Amino acid sequence: MNESSPIRTDTARAYQPGEAPAREVRTRRFRPIRWLVILMLLAGAGAIGHRWYEARTDKGAEPATAHKGGGRGGRHGGADMPQAVGVAAVTTGDMPVVLQGLGTVTPLATVTVKSQISGYLTQVKFREGQTVKAGDELAQIDSRPYEALLAQYQGQLSRDQALLQNSKLDLQRYQTLNRQDSISKQNVDTQGALVKQNEGTVAADQALVDQQKLNIAYTHITSPVDGRVGLRQVDQGNYISAASTAIVVVTQLHPISVIFTLPEDDVARVMRQVRAGAKLTVRAYDRGDAHEIAAGRLDTVDNQIDTTTGTVKLRALFDNGDEELFPNQFVNAKLTVDTVRGAALVPNASLLQGTPGTYVYLMDGDNKVTVRPIKTGETDGTNTVVVSGLKPGDRVVTDGTDRLKDGAPVRITEGAQAAAGDGKAAEAKPDGKGEVKSGAPTDAAADAQGTAEGGRRHRRRQAQ
Repeated sequence: MNESSPIRTDTARAYQPGEAPAREVRTRRFRPIRWLVILMLLAGAGAIGHRWYEARTDKGAEPATAHKGGGRGGRHGGADMPQAVGVAAVTTGDMPVVLQGLGTVTPLATVTVKSQISGYLTQVKFREGQTVKAGDELAQIDSRPYEALLAQYQGQLSRDQALLQNSKLDLQRYQTLNRQDSISKQNVDTQGALVKQNEGTVAADQALVDQQKLNIAYTHITSPVDGRVGLRQVDQGNYISAASTAIVVVTQLHPISVIFTLPEDDVARVMRQVRAGAKLTVRAYDRGDAHEIAAGRLDTVDNQIDTTTGTVKLRALFDNGDEELFPNQFVNAKLTVDTVRGAALVPNASLLQGTPGTYVYLMDGDNKVTVRPIKTGETDGTNTVVVSGLKPGDRVVTDGTDRLKDGAPVRITEGAQAAAGDGKAAEAKPDGKGEVKSGAPTDAAADAQGTAEGGRRHRRRQAQ
Protein backbone atom coordinates (compact mmCIF):
# COMPACT_ATOMS: atom_id res chain seq x y z
CA MET A 1 0.00 0.00 0.00
CA ASN A 2 1.07 3.54 -0.62
CA GLU A 3 2.71 5.07 2.42
CA SER A 4 1.14 8.45 1.62
CA SER A 5 -2.39 6.94 1.91
CA PRO A 6 -4.48 8.51 4.72
CA ILE A 7 -5.57 5.05 5.97
CA ARG A 8 -3.28 3.79 8.62
CA THR A 9 -2.47 0.16 8.44
CA ASP A 10 -2.30 -0.31 12.18
CA THR A 11 -5.86 0.84 12.81
CA ALA A 12 -7.51 -0.31 9.61
CA ARG A 13 -9.64 -3.44 9.69
CA ALA A 14 -10.02 -5.81 6.84
CA TYR A 15 -13.36 -5.45 5.08
CA GLN A 16 -15.53 -8.57 5.05
CA PRO A 17 -17.76 -8.97 2.01
CA GLY A 18 -20.99 -9.96 3.88
CA GLU A 19 -20.77 -7.39 6.68
CA ALA A 20 -22.99 -4.27 6.57
CA PRO A 21 -21.83 -0.88 7.60
CA ALA A 22 -22.21 0.03 11.29
CA ARG A 23 -24.77 2.79 10.65
CA GLU A 24 -27.07 0.47 8.72
CA VAL A 25 -26.97 -2.14 11.57
CA ARG A 26 -27.88 0.53 14.11
CA THR A 27 -30.86 1.66 12.00
CA ARG A 28 -32.28 -1.87 11.68
CA ARG A 29 -31.85 -2.49 15.43
CA PHE A 30 -34.17 0.42 16.41
CA ARG A 31 -36.87 -0.21 13.76
CA PRO A 32 -39.01 -2.81 15.82
CA ILE A 33 -39.06 -0.52 18.85
CA ARG A 34 -40.43 2.27 16.71
CA TRP A 35 -43.27 0.10 15.40
CA LEU A 36 -44.15 -1.04 18.93
CA VAL A 37 -44.46 2.57 20.10
CA ILE A 38 -46.70 3.36 17.15
CA LEU A 39 -49.01 0.39 17.92
CA MET A 40 -49.30 1.41 21.58
CA LEU A 41 -50.28 4.93 20.59
CA LEU A 42 -52.94 3.61 18.19
CA ALA A 43 -54.36 1.28 20.86
CA GLY A 44 -54.56 4.12 23.39
CA ALA A 45 -56.34 6.33 20.87
CA GLY A 46 -58.83 3.54 20.10
CA ALA A 47 -59.56 2.99 23.80
CA ILE A 48 -60.17 6.69 24.38
CA GLY A 49 -62.47 6.84 21.38
CA HIS A 50 -64.42 3.78 22.56
CA ARG A 51 -64.91 5.25 26.05
CA TRP A 52 -66.09 8.54 24.54
CA TYR A 53 -68.54 6.73 22.21
CA GLU A 54 -69.89 4.57 25.03
CA ALA A 55 -70.39 7.59 27.28
CA ARG A 56 -72.39 9.33 24.56
CA THR A 57 -74.53 6.19 24.01
CA ASP A 58 -75.27 5.87 27.75
CA LYS A 59 -76.24 9.52 28.04
CA GLY A 60 -78.58 9.19 25.09
CA ALA A 61 -80.26 6.06 26.39
CA GLU A 62 -80.60 7.26 30.01
CA PRO A 63 -83.55 9.64 29.47
CA ALA A 64 -85.53 7.01 27.56
CA THR A 65 -84.84 4.39 30.21
CA ALA A 66 -85.75 6.73 33.03
CA HIS A 67 -88.95 7.68 31.26
CA LYS A 68 -89.89 4.05 30.65
CA GLY A 69 -88.91 2.78 34.11
CA GLY A 70 -90.74 5.50 35.95
CA GLY A 71 -87.78 6.94 37.87
CA ARG A 72 -85.83 3.79 38.58
CA GLY A 73 -82.44 5.57 38.48
CA GLY A 74 -80.97 4.59 35.09
CA ARG A 75 -79.25 1.31 34.46
CA HIS A 76 -78.88 0.25 38.11
CA GLY A 77 -82.15 1.50 39.50
CA GLY A 78 -84.16 -1.78 39.10
CA ALA A 79 -83.94 -2.56 42.82
CA ASP A 80 -86.57 0.10 43.58
CA MET A 81 -89.07 -1.40 41.14
CA PRO A 82 -91.82 -3.48 42.87
CA GLN A 83 -91.33 -7.18 42.23
CA ALA A 84 -94.16 -8.99 40.45
CA VAL A 85 -95.27 -11.91 42.67
CA GLY A 86 -97.97 -14.53 42.88
CA VAL A 87 -99.77 -15.11 46.16
CA ALA A 88 -102.00 -17.76 47.69
CA ALA A 89 -104.16 -17.77 50.80
CA VAL A 90 -103.67 -20.05 53.79
CA THR A 91 -106.66 -22.40 53.87
CA THR A 92 -108.20 -24.81 56.37
CA GLY A 93 -108.59 -28.51 55.60
CA ASP A 94 -107.81 -32.10 56.54
CA MET A 95 -104.32 -33.50 56.02
CA PRO A 96 -103.87 -37.30 55.91
CA VAL A 97 -100.70 -38.61 57.53
CA VAL A 98 -99.26 -41.00 54.94
CA LEU A 99 -96.22 -43.26 55.28
CA GLN A 100 -94.74 -44.51 52.04
CA GLY A 101 -92.58 -47.56 51.39
CA LEU A 102 -91.44 -49.79 48.55
CA GLY A 103 -93.42 -53.00 48.22
CA THR A 104 -93.74 -56.20 46.24
CA VAL A 105 -96.97 -58.00 45.38
CA THR A 106 -96.78 -61.37 47.14
CA PRO A 107 -99.46 -64.09 46.76
CA LEU A 108 -100.83 -65.66 49.92
CA ALA A 109 -100.26 -69.09 48.35
CA THR A 110 -97.96 -70.20 45.56
CA VAL A 111 -98.02 -73.99 45.11
CA THR A 112 -95.79 -76.03 42.83
CA VAL A 113 -97.93 -79.07 42.03
CA LYS A 114 -95.98 -82.36 42.06
CA SER A 115 -97.09 -85.97 41.92
CA GLN A 116 -96.94 -88.04 45.11
CA ILE A 117 -96.48 -91.28 43.16
CA SER A 118 -94.46 -92.39 40.15
CA GLY A 119 -95.97 -93.29 36.82
CA TYR A 120 -96.73 -92.18 33.29
CA LEU A 121 -98.70 -88.98 32.82
CA THR A 122 -101.74 -90.03 30.82
CA GLN A 123 -103.84 -86.85 30.85
CA VAL A 124 -103.37 -83.09 31.32
CA LYS A 125 -106.76 -81.63 32.23
CA PHE A 126 -105.98 -77.94 32.59
CA ARG A 127 -105.38 -75.06 30.19
CA GLU A 128 -102.47 -72.75 30.79
CA GLY A 129 -103.61 -69.57 32.51
CA GLN A 130 -106.89 -71.13 33.63
CA THR A 131 -108.48 -70.14 36.94
CA VAL A 132 -109.15 -73.22 39.07
CA LYS A 133 -110.79 -74.02 42.38
CA ALA A 134 -109.40 -76.14 45.17
CA GLY A 135 -110.05 -79.81 44.30
CA ASP A 136 -110.24 -79.34 40.51
CA GLU A 137 -108.40 -82.15 38.71
CA LEU A 138 -105.29 -80.99 36.86
CA ALA A 139 -103.70 -84.23 35.57
CA GLN A 140 -103.97 -88.01 35.75
CA ILE A 141 -101.32 -90.73 36.07
CA ASP A 142 -101.68 -94.32 34.87
CA SER A 143 -103.37 -96.13 37.79
CA ARG A 144 -103.34 -99.73 36.49
CA PRO A 145 -100.21 -100.86 38.39
CA TYR A 146 -101.69 -99.63 41.64
CA GLU A 147 -105.06 -101.24 40.91
CA ALA A 148 -103.31 -104.58 40.40
CA LEU A 149 -101.51 -104.26 43.73
CA LEU A 150 -104.79 -103.35 45.38
CA ALA A 151 -106.38 -106.57 44.13
CA GLN A 152 -103.41 -108.57 45.43
CA TYR A 153 -103.57 -107.02 48.89
CA GLN A 154 -107.32 -107.46 49.04
CA GLY A 155 -106.82 -111.21 48.37
CA GLN A 156 -104.28 -111.46 51.17
CA LEU A 157 -106.69 -109.65 53.45
CA SER A 158 -109.47 -112.10 52.70
CA ARG A 159 -107.21 -115.11 53.36
CA ASP A 160 -105.92 -113.74 56.64
CA GLN A 161 -109.41 -112.81 57.74
CA ALA A 162 -110.47 -116.46 57.22
CA LEU A 163 -107.50 -117.69 59.29
CA LEU A 164 -108.42 -115.25 62.00
CA GLN A 165 -112.00 -116.48 62.05
CA ASN A 166 -110.88 -120.11 62.30
CA SER A 167 -108.47 -119.36 65.16
CA LYS A 168 -111.22 -117.60 67.05
CA LEU A 169 -113.49 -120.65 66.78
CA ASP A 170 -110.71 -122.93 68.01
CA LEU A 171 -110.15 -120.62 70.95
CA GLN A 172 -113.82 -120.91 71.94
CA ARG A 173 -113.60 -124.75 71.84
CA TYR A 174 -110.44 -124.74 73.94
CA GLN A 175 -112.03 -122.50 76.50
CA THR A 176 -115.05 -124.86 76.79
CA LEU A 177 -112.82 -127.91 77.21
CA ASN A 178 -110.72 -126.04 79.78
CA ARG A 179 -113.82 -125.39 81.88
CA GLN A 180 -114.55 -129.14 81.75
CA ASP A 181 -110.94 -129.90 82.76
CA SER A 182 -110.52 -131.72 79.46
CA ILE A 183 -107.59 -129.63 78.18
CA SER A 184 -104.70 -127.89 79.78
CA LYS A 185 -104.55 -124.17 80.41
CA GLN A 186 -101.44 -123.93 78.19
CA ASN A 187 -103.32 -124.99 75.10
CA VAL A 188 -105.93 -122.33 75.72
CA ASP A 189 -103.29 -119.61 76.10
CA THR A 190 -101.47 -120.72 72.96
CA GLN A 191 -104.66 -120.56 70.96
CA GLY A 192 -105.40 -117.10 72.31
CA ALA A 193 -101.97 -115.88 71.18
CA LEU A 194 -102.59 -117.34 67.73
CA VAL A 195 -105.80 -115.33 67.51
CA LYS A 196 -103.90 -112.14 68.36
CA GLN A 197 -101.31 -112.96 65.71
CA ASN A 198 -103.96 -113.41 63.04
CA GLU A 199 -105.60 -110.17 64.04
CA GLY A 200 -102.28 -108.36 63.50
CA THR A 201 -101.88 -109.93 60.08
CA VAL A 202 -105.36 -108.86 59.07
CA ALA A 203 -104.64 -105.29 60.24
CA ALA A 204 -101.42 -105.18 58.18
CA ASP A 205 -103.28 -106.46 55.13
CA GLN A 206 -105.93 -103.82 55.63
CA ALA A 207 -103.25 -101.11 55.76
CA LEU A 208 -101.79 -102.33 52.48
CA VAL A 209 -105.23 -102.20 50.90
CA ASP A 210 -105.78 -98.65 52.17
CA GLN A 211 -102.36 -97.58 50.91
CA GLN A 212 -103.10 -98.78 47.41
CA LYS A 213 -106.47 -97.06 47.45
CA LEU A 214 -104.65 -93.85 48.41
CA ASN A 215 -102.14 -94.34 45.59
CA ILE A 216 -104.98 -94.74 43.15
CA ALA A 217 -106.44 -91.49 44.47
CA TYR A 218 -103.03 -89.84 43.99
CA THR A 219 -103.16 -90.75 40.30
CA HIS A 220 -105.74 -87.96 40.03
CA ILE A 221 -103.73 -84.77 40.68
CA THR A 222 -105.91 -81.91 41.94
CA SER A 223 -105.37 -78.23 42.76
CA PRO A 224 -104.74 -77.63 46.47
CA VAL A 225 -105.85 -73.93 46.38
CA ASP A 226 -107.98 -71.52 44.44
CA GLY A 227 -105.88 -69.65 41.94
CA ARG A 228 -104.50 -69.35 38.47
CA VAL A 229 -102.37 -72.03 36.87
CA GLY A 230 -99.19 -71.08 35.06
CA LEU A 231 -97.37 -72.68 32.16
CA ARG A 232 -97.26 -76.46 31.93
CA GLN A 233 -93.88 -77.82 33.00
CA VAL A 234 -94.31 -81.42 31.81
CA ASP A 235 -96.08 -82.89 28.83
CA GLN A 236 -98.45 -85.79 28.57
CA GLY A 237 -96.74 -89.17 28.15
CA ASN A 238 -93.70 -88.42 30.33
CA TYR A 239 -92.76 -90.60 33.28
CA ILE A 240 -93.19 -88.73 36.55
CA SER A 241 -91.13 -89.44 39.64
CA ALA A 242 -92.76 -89.09 43.03
CA ALA A 243 -92.17 -85.67 44.71
CA SER A 244 -89.52 -84.62 42.15
CA THR A 245 -91.28 -83.74 38.90
CA ALA A 246 -93.16 -80.41 38.87
CA ILE A 247 -96.32 -80.34 36.77
CA VAL A 248 -97.57 -76.74 37.12
CA VAL A 249 -97.55 -73.81 39.54
CA VAL A 250 -100.85 -72.56 41.00
CA THR A 251 -100.87 -69.00 42.38
CA GLN A 252 -103.63 -67.56 44.53
CA LEU A 253 -104.76 -64.14 43.29
CA HIS A 254 -107.89 -63.47 45.37
CA PRO A 255 -107.06 -62.04 47.83
CA ILE A 256 -103.46 -61.03 47.31
CA SER A 257 -100.99 -59.24 49.57
CA VAL A 258 -98.33 -56.55 49.27
CA ILE A 259 -95.26 -56.75 51.49
CA PHE A 260 -93.64 -53.34 51.94
CA THR A 261 -91.09 -51.79 54.28
CA LEU A 262 -91.11 -48.72 56.51
CA PRO A 263 -88.28 -47.08 58.47
CA GLU A 264 -87.94 -48.18 62.08
CA ASP A 265 -88.78 -44.64 63.23
CA ASP A 266 -92.36 -45.11 61.97
CA VAL A 267 -92.97 -48.43 63.74
CA ALA A 268 -94.20 -46.88 67.00
CA ARG A 269 -96.77 -44.71 65.22
CA VAL A 270 -98.14 -47.68 63.28
CA MET A 271 -98.22 -50.00 66.29
CA ARG A 272 -100.23 -47.47 68.34
CA GLN A 273 -102.93 -47.54 65.69
CA VAL A 274 -102.80 -51.33 65.40
CA ARG A 275 -103.16 -51.84 69.16
CA ALA A 276 -106.09 -49.43 69.16
CA GLY A 277 -107.84 -51.67 66.64
CA ALA A 278 -107.81 -49.17 63.79
CA LYS A 279 -108.30 -50.43 60.24
CA LEU A 280 -105.50 -48.71 58.38
CA THR A 281 -105.85 -48.12 54.65
CA VAL A 282 -103.03 -49.00 52.28
CA ARG A 283 -102.99 -47.80 48.68
CA ALA A 284 -100.79 -49.33 46.01
CA TYR A 285 -99.36 -47.08 43.29
CA ASP A 286 -97.50 -48.02 40.14
CA ARG A 287 -93.73 -47.80 39.66
CA GLY A 288 -93.93 -44.15 38.61
CA ASP A 289 -96.02 -43.31 41.71
CA ALA A 290 -98.60 -41.59 39.50
CA HIS A 291 -101.49 -44.06 39.18
CA GLU A 292 -103.33 -45.71 42.05
CA ILE A 293 -103.68 -49.42 41.31
CA ALA A 294 -105.71 -50.72 44.25
CA ALA A 295 -106.74 -49.96 47.83
CA GLY A 296 -106.57 -52.45 50.68
CA ARG A 297 -106.02 -52.70 54.43
CA LEU A 298 -103.07 -53.37 56.69
CA ASP A 299 -103.05 -57.01 57.80
CA THR A 300 -100.00 -57.48 60.01
CA VAL A 301 -96.60 -56.13 61.02
CA ASP A 302 -93.49 -58.27 61.20
CA ASN A 303 -92.15 -59.20 64.65
CA GLN A 304 -88.66 -57.77 64.23
CA ILE A 305 -86.67 -55.02 62.51
CA ASP A 306 -84.11 -55.88 59.88
CA THR A 307 -80.82 -54.68 61.38
CA THR A 308 -79.09 -54.46 57.99
CA THR A 309 -81.56 -51.93 56.56
CA GLY A 310 -83.24 -50.49 59.65
CA THR A 311 -86.69 -51.25 58.27
CA VAL A 312 -89.65 -53.40 59.26
CA LYS A 313 -91.88 -55.42 56.92
CA LEU A 314 -95.65 -55.01 56.76
CA ARG A 315 -98.27 -57.02 54.89
CA ALA A 316 -101.37 -55.44 53.36
CA LEU A 317 -104.28 -57.40 51.89
CA PHE A 318 -106.09 -56.47 48.67
CA ASP A 319 -109.23 -58.08 47.24
CA ASN A 320 -107.77 -57.76 43.73
CA GLY A 321 -111.07 -58.53 42.09
CA ASP A 322 -109.98 -56.92 38.83
CA GLU A 323 -106.52 -58.57 39.06
CA GLU A 324 -104.71 -55.25 38.71
CA LEU A 325 -102.04 -56.52 41.11
CA PHE A 326 -99.83 -59.23 39.67
CA PRO A 327 -97.48 -61.51 41.64
CA ASN A 328 -93.95 -60.10 42.12
CA GLN A 329 -95.05 -56.70 40.79
CA PHE A 330 -93.17 -53.68 42.17
CA VAL A 331 -95.44 -51.05 43.76
CA ASN A 332 -95.28 -47.99 45.99
CA ALA A 333 -97.36 -48.62 49.12
CA LYS A 334 -98.85 -45.65 50.98
CA LEU A 335 -100.16 -46.31 54.49
CA THR A 336 -102.55 -43.76 55.99
CA VAL A 337 -101.96 -43.87 59.75
CA ASP A 338 -103.86 -40.74 60.82
CA THR A 339 -105.63 -37.59 59.62
CA VAL A 340 -105.06 -34.06 60.92
CA ARG A 341 -108.48 -32.38 61.05
CA GLY A 342 -109.07 -28.67 60.48
CA ALA A 343 -105.41 -27.77 59.98
CA ALA A 344 -104.03 -24.59 58.42
CA LEU A 345 -102.62 -25.52 55.02
CA VAL A 346 -100.04 -23.57 53.04
CA PRO A 347 -98.81 -24.36 49.50
CA ASN A 348 -95.40 -25.99 49.36
CA ALA A 349 -94.30 -23.47 46.72
CA SER A 350 -94.28 -20.73 49.37
CA LEU A 351 -91.97 -22.54 51.82
CA LEU A 352 -88.36 -21.37 51.97
CA GLN A 353 -85.33 -22.45 53.99
CA GLY A 354 -82.79 -20.05 55.40
CA THR A 355 -81.21 -18.64 58.56
CA PRO A 356 -84.52 -18.37 60.46
CA GLY A 357 -85.34 -21.95 59.49
CA THR A 358 -88.54 -22.48 57.53
CA TYR A 359 -90.13 -19.18 56.56
CA VAL A 360 -92.50 -17.57 54.08
CA TYR A 361 -92.97 -14.11 52.63
CA LEU A 362 -96.21 -12.83 54.14
CA MET A 363 -98.12 -10.08 52.40
CA ASP A 364 -98.19 -6.92 54.52
CA GLY A 365 -101.10 -5.18 52.86
CA ASP A 366 -101.02 -5.17 49.08
CA ASN A 367 -97.69 -3.47 48.44
CA LYS A 368 -95.11 -4.99 50.77
CA VAL A 369 -93.95 -8.36 52.12
CA THR A 370 -92.44 -9.37 55.42
CA VAL A 371 -90.47 -12.46 56.43
CA ARG A 372 -92.48 -14.77 58.70
CA PRO A 373 -90.77 -17.83 60.31
CA ILE A 374 -93.17 -20.76 60.70
CA LYS A 375 -93.30 -24.30 62.04
CA THR A 376 -94.60 -26.99 59.73
CA GLY A 377 -96.09 -30.44 60.19
CA GLU A 378 -97.32 -33.11 57.81
CA THR A 379 -97.29 -32.69 54.04
CA ASP A 380 -98.87 -34.45 51.08
CA GLY A 381 -96.49 -33.10 48.44
CA THR A 382 -98.75 -30.18 47.49
CA ASN A 383 -99.75 -28.56 50.79
CA THR A 384 -98.16 -28.53 54.24
CA VAL A 385 -99.70 -28.18 57.69
CA VAL A 386 -98.69 -24.97 59.48
CA VAL A 387 -98.29 -25.59 63.20
CA SER A 388 -97.54 -21.97 64.13
CA GLY A 389 -96.74 -18.66 62.47
CA LEU A 390 -99.72 -18.34 60.12
CA LYS A 391 -103.48 -18.34 60.39
CA PRO A 392 -106.19 -19.11 57.81
CA GLY A 393 -106.69 -16.20 55.45
CA ASP A 394 -103.10 -14.97 55.46
CA ARG A 395 -101.61 -14.46 52.04
CA VAL A 396 -98.16 -15.80 51.26
CA VAL A 397 -95.95 -15.36 48.20
CA THR A 398 -95.75 -18.46 46.02
CA ASP A 399 -94.10 -17.02 42.90
CA GLY A 400 -91.25 -14.54 42.47
CA THR A 401 -89.53 -15.09 45.83
CA ASP A 402 -86.00 -15.27 44.42
CA ARG A 403 -85.35 -11.50 44.60
CA LEU A 404 -87.42 -10.58 47.64
CA LYS A 405 -86.28 -9.40 51.05
CA ASP A 406 -87.95 -8.29 54.24
CA GLY A 407 -90.01 -5.14 53.58
CA ALA A 408 -89.53 -5.26 49.80
CA PRO A 409 -92.23 -3.58 47.66
CA VAL A 410 -94.22 -5.96 45.50
CA ARG A 411 -97.10 -5.95 43.10
CA ILE A 412 -99.49 -8.87 42.74
CA THR A 413 -100.19 -10.22 39.28
CA GLU A 414 -103.80 -10.26 38.14
CA GLY A 415 -104.13 -14.06 38.21
CA ALA A 416 -102.66 -14.25 41.70
CA GLN A 417 -104.86 -11.40 42.95
CA ALA A 418 -107.99 -13.16 41.67
CA ALA A 419 -106.91 -16.41 43.24
CA ALA A 420 -106.22 -14.73 46.59
CA GLY A 421 -109.66 -13.14 46.55
CA ASP A 422 -111.37 -16.46 45.82
CA GLY A 423 -109.22 -18.47 48.23
CA LYS A 424 -108.21 -20.81 45.41
CA ALA A 425 -105.10 -21.52 43.36
CA ALA A 426 -103.86 -18.75 41.09
CA GLU A 427 -104.82 -18.86 37.46
CA ALA A 428 -101.32 -17.88 36.39
CA LYS A 429 -99.36 -21.08 36.80
CA PRO A 430 -95.58 -21.36 36.90
CA ASP A 431 -93.80 -23.00 34.04
CA GLY A 432 -90.77 -25.30 34.33
CA LYS A 433 -88.43 -22.35 35.03
CA GLY A 434 -90.52 -20.86 37.82
CA GLU A 435 -91.79 -17.87 35.77
CA VAL A 436 -95.43 -16.83 35.85
CA LYS A 437 -97.32 -17.44 32.63
CA SER A 438 -100.32 -15.23 31.84
CA GLY A 439 -102.23 -14.03 28.83
CA ALA A 440 -100.51 -10.60 28.63
CA PRO A 441 -96.87 -9.88 29.49
CA THR A 442 -96.24 -8.10 32.82
CA ASP A 443 -94.46 -4.74 33.13
CA ALA A 444 -91.33 -6.44 34.41
CA ALA A 445 -91.28 -8.68 31.37
CA ALA A 446 -91.72 -5.65 29.08
CA ASP A 447 -88.87 -3.85 30.84
CA ALA A 448 -86.63 -6.85 30.49
CA GLN A 449 -87.55 -7.15 26.83
CA GLY A 450 -86.76 -3.47 26.21
CA THR A 451 -83.41 -3.70 27.99
CA ALA A 452 -82.44 -6.77 25.99
CA GLU A 453 -83.39 -5.03 22.73
CA GLY A 454 -81.27 -2.00 23.68
CA GLY A 455 -78.32 -4.26 24.41
CA ARG A 456 -78.65 -5.90 21.01
CA ARG A 457 -78.70 -2.50 19.24
CA HIS A 458 -75.62 -1.42 21.19
CA ARG A 459 -73.72 -4.57 20.16
CA ARG A 460 -74.68 -4.03 16.52
CA ARG A 461 -73.33 -0.46 16.62
CA GLN A 462 -70.07 -1.69 18.13
CA ALA A 463 -69.73 -4.33 15.43
CA GLN A 464 -70.21 -1.68 12.77
